[in-house]
Amino acid sequence: MRKLARLNETVEQWRSLDANVRATIELMALTIESGDASLLDELAGDAQDLLAEAEEREFDLVLSGEFDDRSAILAIHAGAGGTDSQDWAQMLMRMYTRWAERRGYKAEILDLSTGEEAGIKSATIEITGAHAYGYAKAERGVHRLVRLSPYDAAHARHTSFALIEVLPEAEGDVEVNINPDDLQIDTFKASGAGGQHVQKNSTAVRITHGPSGLVVSCQNERSQLQNKEVALKILRARLMAIALRERAEERAKLKGDHVAAGWGNQIRSYVLHPYKMVKDHRTGFESTNPDLILDGELNALMRAYLLSSVAQE
Repeated sequence: MRKLARLNETVEQWRSLDANVRATIELMALTIESGDASLLDELAGDAQDLLAEAEEREFDLVLSGEFDDRSAILAIHAGAGGTDSQDWAQMLMRMYTRWAERRGYKAEILDLSTGEEAGIKSATIEITGAHAYGYAKAERGVHRLVRLSPYDAAHARHTSFALIEVLPEAEGDVEVNINPDDLQIDTFKASGAGGQHVQKNSTAVRITHGPSGLVVSCQNERSQLQNKEVALKILRARLMAIALRERAEERAKLKGDHVAAGWGNQIRSYVLHPYKMVKDHRTGFESTNPDLILDGELNALMRAYLLSSVAQE
């Protein structure tokens, strides 16, 4: 039913655009005959808006992958660089939550591990909205930051790394079946904020999946049951990602083109010193306004990657 609702929404968007284009063309023809210059200028503005909407609808066709229309689960992991990298991971978490807000998506932090001095060690965010995964998959990989460190007494230049994982939301048990007998479920006291309730009760949940060895945890919700449900959602998404990766690797072998994804392969660099620039190494896209990008303006970067991916296919 959710898939049907999304398809109906897409059809209605195209029908609405078609009706508005036809109406604008008719009005423009009548206005040209009447010679009303002011109304013609107004209709020209409407035509520009319709063109922008048409380009947006056309770009949606790029997001035609098997799971592109789904919500996304985005995981952030601080990499090499100590406290600076943990601070960098927190900056990325803010960047993606701001991007979600800009697009009208809902962003919810499912799990958060804070750093000892500053920043975060890791975070898992659920981004809910149409085509959230289709867009967010462009962010998968290693992100590199170059800046003057606020945590260095000498204020020296540091390079930090963080890894971004992006998973499509697993809807139900259609793609992934989990045997309850394969799960080891442990409870423990949450270490994060949450007041006396969180500290005194073992509400946090850790689930270990025997066959895959995957371990997921959640401690952000107030009840043990809620944390268990969230942890199972993350586990299901990770298992589906493994299945998809195995399928993709098999296809790549058949094509004779297998490229391994490694931790050291940064996809994007954010330079704040000695100059300001953001560069995506996959597409060559550059911006001299990293502050805007770190505030969530990621659409141009994502579009460049998605269009280049289509061109390569």
